[in-house]
Amino acid sequence: MKHIAAAALALLIAAPARADVLVDNVEGITPDGKGGIEHFEGFLIGPDGRVLNLYRHGDKRPKKVQYQVDGKGRVVVPGMIDAHGHVMATGFARMTLDLSATRSLDEALSRVAAWTAAHPDAPWILGSGWNQVQWGLDRMPTAAELDRVTGGKPAWLSRVDGHAGWANSAALAAADLTAATPDPAGGEILRLAGSKTPAGVLVDAATALVEAKLPRPRPEDRDTAVGEAQLALLAQGVTAIADMGTSIEDWQAFRRAADLGRLRIRIVAYAAGIDDMGLIGGPGPSPWLYDDRLKMNGLKLVLDGALGSRGAWLKAPYADDPQAIGLPQMNQTQLGNLMSRAAIDNFQVAVHAIGDQANKTVLDAIDELSATYKGDRRWRIEHAQVVDPADIPRFGQHGVIASMQPQHQASDRLMAEARLGPNRLAGAYAWKSIAAAGAPLAFGSDTPVEPAHPFEGLAVAITRQGADGQPPSGWQPQEIVSREAALNAYTAGAAYAMFAEDRLGRIAKGYRADFLFVDTDPMQAPPGQVRATKVLETWIGGQLAWSSAKDRVIPEKKDDKGR
Repeated sequence: MKHIAAAALALLIAAPARADVLVDNVEGITPDGKGGIEHFEGFLIGPDGRVLNLYRHGDKRPKKVQYQVDGKGRVVVPGMIDAHGHVMATGFARMTLDLSATRSLDEALSRVAAWTAAHPDAPWILGSGWNQVQWGLDRMPTAAELDRVTGGKPAWLSRVDGHAGWANSAALAAADLTAATPDPAGGEILRLAGSKTPAGVLVDAATALVEAKLPRPRPEDRDTAVGEAQLALLAQGVTAIADMGTSIEDWQAFRRAADLGRLRIRIVAYAAGIDDMGLIGGPGPSPWLYDDRLKMNGLKLVLDGALGSRGAWLKAPYADDPQAIGLPQMNQTQLGNLMSRAAIDNFQVAVHAIGDQANKTVLDAIDELSATYKGDRRWRIEHAQVVDPADIPRFGQHGVIASMQPQHQASDRLMAEARLGPNRLAGAYAWKSIAAAGAPLAFGSDTPVEPAHPFEGLAVAITRQGADGQPPSGWQPQEIVSREAALNAYTAGAAYAMFAEDRLGRIAKGYRADFLFVDTDPMQAPPGQVRATKVLETWIGGQLAWSSAKDRVIPEKKDDKGR
């Protein structure tokens, strides 16, 4: 693993710190603040890391600047903003067993066996990323199968969506899970056929039964995870991220990184619950901290689970399991009470809702709360994956932000067809329809559920196709969005979703100089080329933060006063 501590020893930024920097001779592309795109050939960055001016063809450049970057005709775009991700989980996924690339149960078990052998001192076998649908398995894996490769050591492997976990017998025993253990509210313990004996997979709220027994990460583990996550994000051109489900321990790790000058990306936090909201924010959202690197905005709530583990809350039973309608985590009254508790202190509220009944319930709560809480609330629905077409117009009534992840559509389409059946696909991953209803779009990845690859997401958004080019005309092609809308959703729209539209998401006068040099023009290149876009350099606040030539994070350069 590459650690940020190692990077701190290695590289010095080429441009002087806190100096005027002219970036010129570029093919510049940026949202224009009106939903469109504007082009430019150069821009000037001030000593405070903000853009002072843009230059188009024929504009006069300043005669004297302290430093100049010749773009050599390369494409420049704003830094990508991931509107929904999990920073700490992304870091830990790089530090533990990764099963996201496995294509069969046997391959997954082989990787578990190899990891177990390579880490004999680890008290638990921990990992994530498995997906039984990707394995072509029409069932969940079992504890007995995991037992074969874990040597009696407890193992806990989170499903790719984070809404289910796979335990071996030792882990089930550590959690005291037996045939007599009841399913918790909002969760399910899968059982062996014809028996009450736990089979090995726990869904949604039931995952807490095992997770309560896991070794707690040390502060230094969290510090390493922050560094690992930053490397993954910066290498893909992500300069800011909305961290959904921030705990007080996560927040303190972000603060430690910033105190040491090791926080390069910008993190906008949404607390994991009411308790964390109070511990982090106190009486209200925090101000921007560390030169606009860190802010606590609001509260993230979870209303239902995911389609893949049949936890998404549907209005009608699952097409492939008539006994299931999903696993709601609370009712509308409980949801409204929590939303109200946050809104009364001006915290922004973001609610995870995937199924059509979950989305309706959030929209009903917003209808009710909007009568009390006036002003610019920017209620957010995270994912909004399956929406009854009758409910789509309601997104526009209160300007509800649709925080969606294009990569999910490409990954989930076959599974969604099986789970929903043909009659419920019209409102699935309905980006264009929801935007047409008046909802601001904010795109992200849900990293580590999907890798934080914004240019891959752009390609999916403008084609509704996977990496294999399937389906040829796109899946539910009426929901394809324009290139302009897709780029806006990954930049200006994502900034708006986190109350940062006055400083992030554009290359424009007064904005933070967060930008990328890339090898592809996303407005012109074929979709396959857009998907394969390479980030050459990532700049944050007018300073180089990551370079493909070095493949590592570059420490922030301070001036002689340590600023």
